[in-house]
Amino acid sequence: MHDRQRGKGLNAAIFDWGGTVVDYGCRAPAAALVEAFNLRGVTVTIEQAREAMGVNKRVHLEMISKLPAVADQWMRVHGRACDNRELDALFEQFLSRLDGYICTYADLIPGTQQTIGACRDQGMKIGSSSGYSRSTMDVLQEKARKNGFEPDAVVCGDEVPAGRPEPWMCLANAQALRVFPLDAIVKVGDTVSDIAAGRNAGMWTIGVAKTSSVMGLGEDEIAALPQPEYRQRLDRVYQTLNEAGADYVVDTIADIAPCLDQINHRLASGEKP
Repeated sequence: MHDRQRGKGLNAAIFDWGGTVVDYGCRAPAAALVEAFNLRGVTVTIEQAREAMGVNKRVHLEMISKLPAVADQWMRVHGRACDNRELDALFEQFLSRLDGYICTYADLIPGTQQTIGACRDQGMKIGSSSGYSRSTMDVLQEKARKNGFEPDAVVCGDEVPAGRPEPWMCLANAQALRVFPLDAIVKVGDTVSDIAAGRNAGMWTIGVAKTSSVMGLGEDEIAALPQPEYRQRLDRVYQTLNEAGADYVVDTIADIAPCLDQINHRLASGEKP
């Protein structure tokens, strides 16, 4: 008999990578995206680079290229629009820079090991998903393994028909973990597209705010903020993830245990996400 049928509640958690379990503030991809455009003579701000964070990175580059300010610059510099050939070249430049940034920002976010351990103590399997390609994930996964994070499943954006916000990475995790029904799974992530993917898969969702790409600041940068500015920024991130439809929003991965307890209670009461 399946675990959920025995009334055991959640059977699995699927975690995003950057901004959720590693890379506080999700700085690696943003830096590599900015640099890829800069190498082609086009200035992209960190804020522009973060607008679509969480989607497949080839798609992300295309979305940035279509921002009016970026498209206008590209036309002035290159005399033509950024087409598929240019995007392919941009993607290669992005990947060549990303691995270096990945190594720089590969530290686990505080509380990750304790939370993963608590999930496993409850009998939950651990999945993961990322907008990174498999080649990039191989680098990051090795770093994370050495730091103490090794999920049971890893699904990348280039291994499914489409990345987030479509549900395929979540569903591929469920298949790899052999966990069903889907309401026995919780998706944890730091972007609007993470929440959308979990909801589209019929799973519970938890957003992490303080370490997120939406917040976009490293631990040291947050510590340097005046308290009123910090609270204002964090409140905006909470609002963004709540408006995306997250069932719960917390500061970091270290804070999700009470949410898991609440979800288990709701499942026992017959609720679904």
